[in-house]
Amino acid sequence: MDKIRAAVVGYGNIGKYVIESLIDAPDFEIAGIVRRNATNVPAELKGFEVVTSISQLSAVDVAILCTPTRSVEKFARECLALGINTVDSFDIHGGIVSLRHSLNEVAKQHNAVSIVSAGWDPGSDSIIRTLMEAMAPRGITYTNFGPGMSMGHTVAVKAVEGVKAALSMTIPAGTGIHRRMVYVELEEEYNFETVAQAIKTDDYFAHDETHVFQVQDVEALKDMGHGVLMERKGVSGNTQNQLFKFDMRINNPALTAQVMVGCARAALKQKSGAYTLIEIPVVDLLPGDREKWIKKLV
Repeated sequence: MDKIRAAVVGYGNIGKYVIESLIDAPDFEIAGIVRRNATNVPAELKGFEVVTSISQLSAVDVAILCTPTRSVEKFARECLALGINTVDSFDIHGGIVSLRHSLNEVAKQHNAVSIVSAGWDPGSDSIIRTLMEAMAPRGITYTNFGPGMSMGHTVAVKAVEGVKAALSMTIPAGTGIHRRMVYVELEEEYNFETVAQAIKTDDYFAHDETHVFQVQDVEALKDMGHGVLMERKGVSGNTQNQLFKFDMRINNPALTAQVMVGCARAALKQKSGAYTLIEIPVVDLLPGDREKWIKKLV
């Protein structure tokens, strides 16, 4: 069986775990790594082709975009224009529909597939929420994140002028309400109050209770652990008081990476266009023969 050739675009927290998942997968091989600097290659990447542009790699089936959320569209459009399928973990919930429409157009134009927001939330959690909705069509679902480090929020803080290093923690307050605890190291000569205000008005934080603290060493606070508790109380038919719960505690980038690799596999099984996870048959995330999985899991 020919293996799927995947390129990894970006080599931060998620990129490192994507490489691990690809190595472990029976049906993938790594076509190369795309980084801003391809001259300073860390030891763990010595066995791979490291380049600065996806166009420098040959025979790429799918590009797994491990870039900051706000640069996803740029990189996705570049790859799709070359006929390369893409998977991303875009995590600004309010921007997903717009991104899907934008990438759908270019994907269809170049006979490619783009799977957007393919992390764990949005992503695999979206599938769980959809299933809960189908099981109890009337009701309310609460998604409670954490406590844990939010990678998307942390990257957003790092992009604020004056921030040297950052950590954003998500603390659940219940019923889908969250508190953001942000810890920053500042560059010299920057005013803490000015930086804190810029963080609080960023779209990532503007809708939540946000507290910003200046610290000496962000690394001393970091823990990649995260989690989610989803609860739905609703009605099946005319029967009240149906209660569903989904609870997990995870390593954030590791799970994001694993879901993205599954979606990279699924991308080769879809018609051209852009998709979210709830539009893709979940069996397509798994390797090998579909009938084998139906026999095992149904």
